[in-house]
Amino acid sequence: MIALLKLSPVFLLAGLMIGSNIGNLGLDILVIAPIVTIYAAIIAYITEKMKFNEIVDTMVENVKGLQLVFFILMFAYAMAEIFMATGVGASIINISLKLGLTARTIGVTTFIVTAILSIATGTSWGTFAATAPIFLWLNHIVGGNILLTLGAIAGGSCFGDNIGLISDTTVISSGIQKVDVIDRIRHQGVWSILCLIFSAFLFFVFSFNLPSIVGSASDAINEIPQEVWNNLMQEKPVAVELLNQVKEGVPFYMITPLLLVLILAIKGLPTIACLGVGILSSLIFGLMAGTVTSIKTFSDLIYSGFSDAGSWVIVMMMWMGAFGGIMGKIQAFNPLSNLILKMVKNVRQLMFANGLLSIIGNAALADEMAQVVTIGPIIKELTEKNIEGSKEDMYTLALRNATFSDALAVFGSQLIPWHVYVGYFIGIANTAYPLYDFQVFDIIKYNFMAIVVVVSILLLTITGLDRYIPLFKIPSEPDVKLNKENNKI
Repeated sequence: MIALLKLSPVFLLAGLMIGSNIGNLGLDILVIAPIVTIYAAIIAYITEKMKFNEIVDTMVENVKGLQLVFFILMFAYAMAEIFMATGVGASIINISLKLGLTARTIGVTTFIVTAILSIATGTSWGTFAATAPIFLWLNHIVGGNILLTLGAIAGGSCFGDNIGLISDTTVISSGIQKVDVIDRIRHQGVWSILCLIFSAFLFFVFSFNLPSIVGSASDAINEIPQEVWNNLMQEKPVAVELLNQVKEGVPFYMITPLLLVLILAIKGLPTIACLGVGILSSLIFGLMAGTVTSIKTFSDLIYSGFSDAGSWVIVMMMWMGAFGGIMGKIQAFNPLSNLILKMVKNVRQLMFANGLLSIIGNAALADEMAQVVTIGPIIKELTEKNIEGSKEDMYTLALRNATFSDALAVFGSQLIPWHVYVGYFIGIANTAYPLYDFQVFDIIKYNFMAIVVVVSILLLTITGLDRYIPLFKIPSEPDVKLNKENNKI
């Protein structure tokens, strides 16, 4: 009974998240996070007789470990806002669509364009909102498969949210596992690109028998009804700005800031330095292109990015960090962890279990960020306290845990019908293209990228076939081993 009582804050969190996402509670995560944290504090007092000062110290100490993450998030949100507003995002789309599209190529092209744009902006939500009006109406013009195009937009939009340098889930999942974002991107880079290539092939194959009518982005944007423009202005104003830039055109050299960031990241420059270069180069090239009209306008974009991060994700992370600190202090997850440890026989099985915990937690909480900050510390503790290995090998396992936490949050959400992600994407799709009544399973049907990512990472981990993918192999016996003498939390 005590064990269940200690876990009850997680049940409360899951109930409130699901009730808000698919029910009528209407509570935001910024309201839910303080509620479950206060409830966890009450449980800590009841079960462990913790004093008020001790509870507060536990909360503050856990949040302290996220300070660097907060700074990275502020810069990441600022650069995402700048890339969307100064023409970097529009240049990516225009370069990709220069030759025009047909129904046979719109699926694969949409997928690649949204994947690149999501890397540049670090947001799947923003990428989906910005590109759905273009590609859904372009699909309408060329006579393509509307659900295939929808799946391409959804899957591609999530690519950068999983591997992008400025993605909040990438930054936070890496911070929780205490690994560098650059190292994490290198670890999963080849695997992610292989998933991208295979998914693109599937989009091409499923489009092979479609018509070959040519269309253009400008024609598609002209087809968008005024009502859709009004709705997008309310839902995502920056998406309207990007659409106008795509229609009017921006110089192709506006893609340079993204290329600089990617090159410096590959060379190993610290994350904040990469973000700083992206912001500064956007200012320089934006002034040359005329997409930045003044230093004041540009500084407003930085302020907007900092404000967005501070008003939502950082505040939420502080509360969830405090929540995690309390739950760790009262050892709330020990029964679950010990159950897993009794079932696994080797390190790979334990890591596979960490992946399953991530996807199950995402389904239970129906929110990718809630999964990252709730399940992330559990799989971290399972690994650190029950696996013996060199410092280098343990760091590699932490990289895989960070990849689990993020990939199975972002892409796993695409396969969960009641997830907040799916609800948001369906809402934007119906707003952008009211000629079709999109339903939740329409997102899942052709979301090849989500299916490939979720299935492959779990299979590669349990089978050991990840050794054939450069930089993606995790250590296994005899390099690492389970601590069988103390095989419990």
